[in-house]
Formats: sequence, structure tokens, C-alpha cells
Amino acid sequence: MLAGLLGSVFVWSYWPILAQLLKAWRLEPDYSHGFLVVPVALYFLWARRDLRPAADGRMAWGGLGLVGFALALRLAGGWYYIDSMAAWSLPLWVGGLCWLLGGWRLFRWALPAVAFLAFMIPLPYRTEQFLSLPLQSVATRISCWWLESFGQPVLTQGNVILLEDVTLEVAQACSGLRMFVSIFALAFVYSVLSPRPWWMKAVLFASAAPIAMLANSARIAGTGLLYLAFPHDAARQLIHEAGGWSMIPLAAGLMGLLLWYLGRLVVPVETPDPLHSMVRDRLAPAG
Repeated sequence: MLAGLLGSVFVWSYWPILAQLLKAWRLEPDYSHGFLVVPVALYFLWARRDLRPAADGRMAWGGLGLVGFALALRLAGGWYYIDSMAAWSLPLWVGGLCWLLGGWRLFRWALPAVAFLAFMIPLPYRTEQFLSLPLQSVATRISCWWLESFGQPVLTQGNVILLEDVTLEVAQACSGLRMFVSIFALAFVYSVLSPRPWWMKAVLFASAAPIAMLANSARIAGTGLLYLAFPHDAARQLIHEAGGWSMIPLAAGLMGLLLWYLGRLVVPVETPDPLHSMVRDRLAPAG
């Protein structure tokens, strides 16, 4: 009864938010990954199904408090016309519902999947502007370094790269913000599904931002070099589109290389058991 009532309230309250999220995923390239977030979150639950605790069979009122907080956040976002605030309440509502109906232990088990839902929510506009502008500048500088390393004379005017007869504008869409979100999502997936030690996961999260900047600048520099080799407009359009799709595989490859290095940086050593060594020495045949 209570589950049905809360489900009805959820659909009634969050239907406009879900419609806005779908629109953002379809129209904004930086958030096209949103279509994958819910399937990956469900995969978290399936992959960790062996660890799922049994439900308590009774209501956990702490979960009701979290649901109430999510509802208050949703109403505040609607009242003040802050769409991001209203959307951020969605994972809190889902988590509170798990806690209320399944108990604290079930909530802790489902927490990675619930937290991953945050990656489907677009950043607030002011946050995007605050992050995009410095990222554009950094991407321009590193891209110029790449091009100069290949012996190409480069001039810059703000966020515009002048490469012979090619003009590359590092626009807001090229700042690498989408790369940042995607790489942090990959790091989150790895931390949930991998049995590696915690320090390795911490290094992976710390390296997500440098990897994103490196991959984005390599894409921009590679685009400039290919523009020089293929000057036709149709070819350049294809190169630009292919460069955008190549960022994620490139960054994932850099992340895999880092994990390979970390895996060989520390080699586990088995500590011998003194009692076992003593018994083995006594039972060993003489001579």
C-alpha cells in the first residue's frame, strides 16, 4: 500500500523532471551519456546480487526522512525555478525508498547504484560556465604543446589556434567537460566492480581530471593535423565528428594503461608462516 502510494507520488512529482532530462540527453552532446546511466546502475545491482542482504520486513523510518528531504528539495527547486536542484532530489528519493522499504542494510547495498544516478543529471548552468572557461584555456595550451612537439608552427588568439591556413576554435563544446563527466563515471564504475585495493581506486579518481584534459587536447591537436592533410570541407566535417567520438576510447585506454602500471608497481608478497616453516624443516629427510 505504502509502496504504491510513494510510487504514484514519484511519477506525479518527477514526470516533468524526467522529461527535461530526456530532452537534455537528446539535445546536449555533453550529456548524451545519460541514456546509459540507468542501465549501468541496474547492472551494479545485478553484479552485486550475491551480496544483497535480506529485507528487514518492516518499515525503516530513517528512509522516510530521506524521502521527505528529497520531496522538500524537489519543491524548493520548483518554487525557485532551479531545475538542477529539483533533479538532484531524484537519486535521494530513490535511495530513501530503498531504505524505507528494505531497511538500512539493503540501502547500503544499493547505495553505489543510487549514487551513480547522479551522473545522469546536467550540471547547473553557472557551474558549466565556471568550469568550461578555464578548461577551454587549458585545452588550448596543451593542444599547442602537442602541435609544437610535431614541429608545427602555432599561434594563438585567446582560445583560437592558428595552424598555417587552419583555424581551430576551442569553443565551449570543446572544453572537455563531457570528458570529465564520462571519465569520472568510468572511475566510479571501476571502483564499484573491481576488487582492487582502495588506494588504487583513489589514484584512479585523482587521475581522472588529468586524463580527461590529456585526451581532449590530443583530440584537438590530432584534428588540426588531419585538417592539414585533408583540406576538403567534407573530410574536415568527418574528422571533427570522428574526433568527438574518439575521446572516450582514448581516455579509457589511458586509464587502462594507468591501471596496468599500478598493478605492476606494487607486487603482493606472501608472508611465510613460521610454524609451517618449522614443521616442514623437521619433516624434511636428512642428507
